Amino acid sequence: MLRLSKLNKYYKVGTHSLHVLRDVDLEIGEGEMVAIMGSSGSGKSTLLNILGILDDYDSGEYWLGDTLIKNLSETKSANYRNRFLGFVFQSFNLLPFKTAMENVALPLYYQGVNRRRRNQQAMQYLERVGLADWADHTPAEMSGGQKQRVAIARALIGKPRMILADEPTGALDSTTSGQIMELMSEINRSGITVLIVTHDPEVAAKTPRTIRIHDGKIVNAPISSEKVISEPAVL
Repeated sequence: MLRLSKLNKYYKVGTHSLHVLRDVDLEIGEGEMVAIMGSSGSGKSTLLNILGILDDYDSGEYWLGDTLIKNLSETKSANYRNRFLGFVFQSFNLLPFKTAMENVALPLYYQGVNRRRRNQQAMQYLERVGLADWADHTPAEMSGGQKQRVAIARALIGKPRMILADEPTGALDSTTSGQIMELMSEINRSGITVLIVTHDPEVAAKTPRTIRIHDGKIVNAPISSEKVISEPAVL
């Protein structure tokens, strides 16, 4: 699914250069569910941004499928994100003035899908995450767990091959966190690769494989047990 080889990332801080990721080697197979675990400042969010084609890297290689992701134009970056990736964030990133259905349908709006069709599909995905009855509610009327389910439905509607989740349970209580992780596992069982960045060992324990990052280095990366699927699955 993806492979990193000797990947490095630097940030300029005044006249100094901060080495954020150091010779990162990483492989994640098709259909895996993996946690990337590290403390604040370990480089895990920077790594996720690179994997999500939201940030570039300075040296090494990042292969997504058979494509080398390097120095892409914004148009090509957006194309690969739309084709391969779905995103789930700790802060949900829902538009407050839109309903649950409208938030879920938003990726299809940018793909030029007509309103009737995108709303029909949004309702299908809300039903999948158990929120069909909340379709006309705005985020302000929902609990944290409900908002995260809306965000997950939005990530799935583009039929991604991989979900990238950045601390998806960080703003939730332990019970709701468990429910969201079960939903993530269900998504993975449907054949979609799931990568979760977390600092929480209880979240990492719910994934079959945990990769640890410390000071920009991978310090523990169990071997990938790659699963092969022929077509992206839909939850």
